[in-house]
Amino acid sequence: MAQAVPRRRATTPGGARARNTPAWVRWPLIGVSFGFVGLFLVMPMAAVFAEAFRKGVGVYMDSLRDPDALSAIWLTVLTAAITLPLNIVFGLSSAWLIARFRFAGRGLLITLIDLPFAVSPVISGLIFVLMFGLQGWIGPWLKGHDIQIIFAVPGVILATLFVTFPFVAREVLSLMQEQGDDQEQAALMLGASGWKTFWRVTLPNVKWAVLYGVILCNARAMGEFGAVSVVSGHVRGRTNTMPLQVEILYNEYNFVAAFAVASLLTLLALVTLVVKGVLEWRLAGEAQDAEESTKGITA
Repeated sequence: MAQAVPRRRATTPGGARARNTPAWVRWPLIGVSFGFVGLFLVMPMAAVFAEAFRKGVGVYMDSLRDPDALSAIWLTVLTAAITLPLNIVFGLSSAWLIARFRFAGRGLLITLIDLPFAVSPVISGLIFVLMFGLQGWIGPWLKGHDIQIIFAVPGVILATLFVTFPFVAREVLSLMQEQGDDQEQAALMLGASGWKTFWRVTLPNVKWAVLYGVILCNARAMGEFGAVSVVSGHVRGRTNTMPLQVEILYNEYNFVAAFAVASLLTLLALVTLVVKGVLEWRLAGEAQDAEESTKGITA
């Protein structure tokens, strides 16, 4: 009868070397690392919240209840709510296509998926202006049919979608390529249909990668500034997202209101980091459990 293998912390040569590093080297490096993080990350975030609450909680809440601020918050949430499902569908389908098939243009598709990482967000916004603006390629046709994309909510959503769509695809693709398709082939040989194989085998195997990509995508969607700034037109109460609202309030020297909205973005970033850390911990735990189970079976 096989016995359960006790869980133990995996050790690596790098970890052993770290423990053998002299204290006079290790502690200064630790001090420099924490000092850098504290100076350039913790202190600025603390300053955001301190400035937001400088005139009291009442003024802080009034700043967030302002109609323009509420409109910016709502548009940010709406944009993320629309782009996330589209990114999930595109990420899963493109990753599955690239990982499981060989076809002409496969390398080009991978390059295009990575394109938003290389292109400046401002250039991304200008691309949509070139396409959908009044003087753009299809701008006159849109105007003739009373359809407005640039300086309207559709333009904000399209620009956000452009800069965020690589995140889910890249996370899922890496995991699919690492896992291979042995389990899927086995399910198909046992008589499972393509859809049943996808829902029962493929999707459960990549669920954490999908969630990880969604978290990164959501953080970028809510914090995007460059591309959205170009296509939005900065119309108060209509096309301003939270980052754009912060810029307008700051330029008007309304610092408390600007930092109040900024504090929401900062809070979202902190929540994203916490969830990201939890997912990484779960992924590492599942990988370790799988390794230990394999060792227990082969022992």
